[in-house]
Amino acid sequence: MRIDAGTQVCAVIGNPVEHSLSPLIHNAAFEATGLNYVYVAFRVEDVAGCLAGMRALPSWRGLSVTIPHKVAVMPYLDDIDPMAARVGCVNTVTNEGGRLIGAVTDGLGTLRAFNEAGVSLEGKRVLFLGSGGAVRAVAFAILEHAGPECVTVLGRNPERLATLVDDLRAHARVPVVGGSIEEDAPEAAPAHDVIIQGTPVGMHPHSVDETCVARESLRPEHVVFDMVYRPSRTRLIAEAEAVGCTTILGLEMLVNQAALQFETWTGVAAPRTVMRDVLVARLEKAETGNEATAEER
Repeated sequence: MRIDAGTQVCAVIGNPVEHSLSPLIHNAAFEATGLNYVYVAFRVEDVAGCLAGMRALPSWRGLSVTIPHKVAVMPYLDDIDPMAARVGCVNTVTNEGGRLIGAVTDGLGTLRAFNEAGVSLEGKRVLFLGSGGAVRAVAFAILEHAGPECVTVLGRNPERLATLVDDLRAHARVPVVGGSIEEDAPEAAPAHDVIIQGTPVGMHPHSVDETCVARESLRPEHVVFDMVYRPSRTRLIAEAEAVGCTTILGLEMLVNQAALQFETWTGVAAPRTVMRDVLVARLEKAETGNEATAEER
């Protein structure tokens, strides 16, 4: 990797951000494509100052935005992609000659993951577990681009759930209903074709032995996607595989949303195999206890 006056800088901002896996993924991609780019991690508290600095530095090309700044950056941008405006947050900022453009790649990245797995969501009954920001982004993308038959969102926070369901209904052309994970998941899961798990349940180190969907609610025809990527195979994924379901790992969402960021900043097709391989290697080290990582979602 060369660092000189022509180097384009990209970064992830958040607080905390020290354990973000984004520098690993993006720098591997820059190296594989021979681009004169570098990607670093910045712990940021002054969001306004950070965005002003980006605007003033022509070589500062892109930002990944993680918690707690995905909403806080929006007032300081010159333009926001329509999808990000509907979702209500930004995870990607691009510096176009001093104009800062915001977008969100979680939803479209997840659709790429489904496509790579050979799964069409058209005409499918889709069940979401959770009502947080990642679920919100993916739900909007599926409703806008994938043509499902219907969408159900089950959550634990009634107020946040109601807001999400109302917002989805305002833009949806198909039925959108809400409910409680605890009360409704046992009946809802068998009645849907696709299950998307977007809660922290199953995440290392707190709840790796837990799941939101009982094994008896799964059937071989299900497609099961778990956004949790540490461990790479959660209890839900392991039980779904045992039943014979088609499964999609959470790391595929992470890789594909990063690939979309890479392509936005560089105009070059992302080397997704390289990005995936370096992520898998790091997660395998973490799962064997040789290296610590942290969720950035």
